[in-house]
Amino acid sequence: MGAKKNDILQGTLVLLILRTLASSKRMHGYAITAHIQRVSDQLLRVEEGSLYPALHRMEQQGWVRAEWGATEKNREARFYSLTAKGRKQLLQEEESWTRLTEGVARVIRYA
Repeated sequence: MGAKKNDILQGTLVLLILRTLASSKRMHGYAITAHIQRVSDQLLRVEEGSLYPALHRMEQQGWVRAEWGATEKNREARFYSLTAKGRKQLLQEEESWTRLTEGVARVIRYA
């Protein structure tokens, strides 16, 4: 049998980032990935190669705001926070996720 994968389903990364930022005032990239991994009980891992392009796209959409600051270890990093537009998008993403999971559950139950 193949190696166990914990890849994030395409399209769920935005939801996970928005939900993470909704739970905090602002976070740097590593803190976002650590939060997702910790809250998912190590089931989900977000790689930097996926995280930062997603954050950049979300910033361009106006869903997150980025500003430079110092981390707990006094390193310079970009900190991200959710905007009002991002909160609205989070609601849409959660509704979409609910529809998707309900549809998948129906197919699984049918088979």
